[in-house]
Amino acid sequence: MDTKYMAEPYKIKMVEPIAVTTRTQREEAIRRAGYNTFLLESEDVYIDLLTDSGTNAMSDQQWAGLMQGDESYAGSRNFRNLQKAVRDLFGYKHVLPTHQGRGAENILSQIAIQPGDFVPGNMYFTTTRAHQELNGATFRDIIIEEAHDSTLDHPFKGNIDLAKLQALIDEVGPERIPYICLAVTVNLAGGQPVSMQNMREVYSLAQRYGIAVMFDATRCVENACFIKHREPGYQDKTIPQILQEMCSYSDGCTMSGKKDGLVNIGGFLALNDDDLYQKAASLVVVYEGMPTYGGMAGRDMEAMARGLYESVDYNYIAHRLEQVRYLGDRLAAAGVPIVKPIGGHAVFLDARKFYPHIPQDHFPAQALAANLYLQSGVRSMERGIVSAGRDKNGNHYCPKLELVRLTIPRRVYTYAHLDVVADSIIDLYEERDAAHGLKFVYEAPVLRFFTARFEPMS
Repeated sequence: MDTKYMAEPYKIKMVEPIAVTTRTQREEAIRRAGYNTFLLESEDVYIDLLTDSGTNAMSDQQWAGLMQGDESYAGSRNFRNLQKAVRDLFGYKHVLPTHQGRGAENILSQIAIQPGDFVPGNMYFTTTRAHQELNGATFRDIIIEEAHDSTLDHPFKGNIDLAKLQALIDEVGPERIPYICLAVTVNLAGGQPVSMQNMREVYSLAQRYGIAVMFDATRCVENACFIKHREPGYQDKTIPQILQEMCSYSDGCTMSGKKDGLVNIGGFLALNDDDLYQKAASLVVVYEGMPTYGGMAGRDMEAMARGLYESVDYNYIAHRLEQVRYLGDRLAAAGVPIVKPIGGHAVFLDARKFYPHIPQDHFPAQALAANLYLQSGVRSMERGIVSAGRDKNGNHYCPKLELVRLTIPRRVYTYAHLDVVADSIIDLYEERDAAHGLKFVYEAPVLRFFTARFEPMS
């Protein structure tokens, strides 16, 4: 390929050996795991692209910060540093640490949702929807239609369809909509960003009806960089400037610090409303810990505070997007069906087009993830019908996108590792006609993709 890609803006200071396994070893490992890559032992994995959540490499400054952990039960100085970082970069008034993003989702859902409510959002995410539904809400997808077509090269596939949002308001009334859940970026659409114009328009419409807008800000720095690259008028803005404007079109956010925060554990709930903050702080004490540490140790709050500042360095985040694009470009050049445009944290294989002969209820994405591991020891994740789960009547949710996510951890792998991944997938694509589907052996009632077990249809 003639395209030039940005070199790593860091140098390697410490290494961790990784396993190189044989085909026979992998066959036994995937059988033990019930053909579910979540259940593989880490020592059986060569290149681990299961997730970018908590799998990041921390910097020397973050490691130094761990040694400055103030483990006081209340009033930790590390909390004040985290609070300052969130206020500096996001602009929110109140910050409540949680053990990770789903801790923040749990608290937000409990304080905001009443049974019978509707929560609109730009495509569901697994844990987010689970918390909303467990508290009595119905999730309603209001993402633009382009997001459901993997072949379309739309620059902001994460955008909310304002007509869909207005239709829901007209249908159920604004009083039944506690907040709009706006993900920046949209994971299950392929890591797709939301434009600043769309955020501005959504917030304006929401304010007209007194509806709050809550960001899932887990990968907001990636979204800010996409805006800088793709949206007119922002090419000369800094990442912090773009982030500040983004967050001004919301009333708060849930955040998993395990992604853009560049740490291995932690998250937070950020809010502007004083009354909502007081309700949330009361629940933090019940589920997480004191409002000044939540579910985190002081050392981890310090590492996250430093990681947030590091994440907005343009050289870092631009390379982050380039590294993901490199893998996607290699696969696309070989004719492998992927979600376009290439997202910010992962390359998504279109399993329906990869295995068109496998029906969706035979779990083609789950089969593809298992086969990729067998082929080369690369671990990936299903993001299709298995992740979508079942509705209240026990029927499968059948998403239009049946995907396998190749998630790139931050500052962990090199372009050479991604070449191994690309070569393996290309080889697998050439053998695609021989693949078979899977069937359930065990299925959990909630968030089944984490612990489900399968066996081959053949």
